[in-house]
Amino acid sequence: MDRIKKFLSERKKSGTLRSLSPLTRLGHGWVRLLDIEGDLLDFSSNDYLALSEHPEVIAASAKYLEMFGTGAGAARLMSGDLEINHLLEQEIAQLKSKEAALTFGSGYLANTGIIPALAGRGDLIVTDRLNHASIYDGCLLSGAGIIRFRHNDITHLEQILHEKRSQFNRALVVVESIYSMDGDRCPLTELVSLKQNYDFLLMVDEAHATGLYGENGAGIIEEENVSDGVDIAMGTFGKALGSYGAYAAASQEIVDFLVNKARTFIYSTALPPAVVGATLAALYLVKSEPRLRQELHQKVAFFKKQLRKNGIKGDLGPTQIIPVMVGDSAKALAAAEHLQNNKMYVKAIRPPTVPEGSARLRLSVTRYHSEEDLKKCARSLADALRTFSD
Repeated sequence: MDRIKKFLSERKKSGTLRSLSPLTRLGHGWVRLLDIEGDLLDFSSNDYLALSEHPEVIAASAKYLEMFGTGAGAARLMSGDLEINHLLEQEIAQLKSKEAALTFGSGYLANTGIIPALAGRGDLIVTDRLNHASIYDGCLLSGAGIIRFRHNDITHLEQILHEKRSQFNRALVVVESIYSMDGDRCPLTELVSLKQNYDFLLMVDEAHATGLYGENGAGIIEEENVSDGVDIAMGTFGKALGSYGAYAAASQEIVDFLVNKARTFIYSTALPPAVVGATLAALYLVKSEPRLRQELHQKVAFFKKQLRKNGIKGDLGPTQIIPVMVGDSAKALAAAEHLQNNKMYVKAIRPPTVPEGSARLRLSVTRYHSEEDLKKCARSLADALRTFSD
């Protein structure tokens, strides 16, 4: 208990103590914190396309709930393998231009199941330094040799492969197509070209790209036309698709292998039918209504223009995720509180989620936001930074 008390005390002193903030979702991007008076416009959500409130998604979820009940009742390899799971996997495989797909209970379960299945002792995993915690945990669970390469530095990645690849049996390279805390993109085309000279499997996490990029909304892999060079395309349903769960899309052989080796799939109850229904409806909307993502990208461009107009400098990134650097954790918390006082819900991201000295405000643009909302947020953010940034 002394260790626990010391840990909590040190976190509180450094401004990095995490705590939960119960809230109520009011619809159309607004939330109400239970301990704070007034409604707040949410700038921390990953519901980029506002599909969690789309009438067709809600109707499909309700329909599947009525048809199949509240839960699958068992793992897929037991009696939880409902036919609708296969329908969802067929839709995912088609979207990602792969032979097959496999669903998981969450993005965390996907990454901590896929990676240890594909790599083990005697193998090498090369992972981007800024990859998500679930990717790192998957790497650690594998028992493989792990080498991190400098963020988005393909030259450094090639150097590692050149020097180390021959010392291991198999090699797996893992990246994200869009990084959740920096909002930048992986140079996928350059990365895929390395496969001509080095023998490795490539896994790409498209959690923040699925539904938003590419002609059909399949992600950055589709936009850059590199599907043939990506062995495992992983992504989630809980962000732009407005639902819950995750997937891996790959060759039929790899998917069959995961069914037999990915422990987080084998030993987890299947997705609830209502979740499957919602995801199927969201996928249909993504493919049939490209205006949804086009509208989002227009809002993103408008917001960044407003940020620059208000004197906010630095790299705002190429995506819907916009990190605004503050530096000090306490100041980041103060800046977030300033925004909250101006009716905006923005989270301060602090170590250990991000490196020491890089505390930031992470803003995400969604279709819920109007131009007036974005103008107001840009002005309030500029005020906060003038007061609290390093």
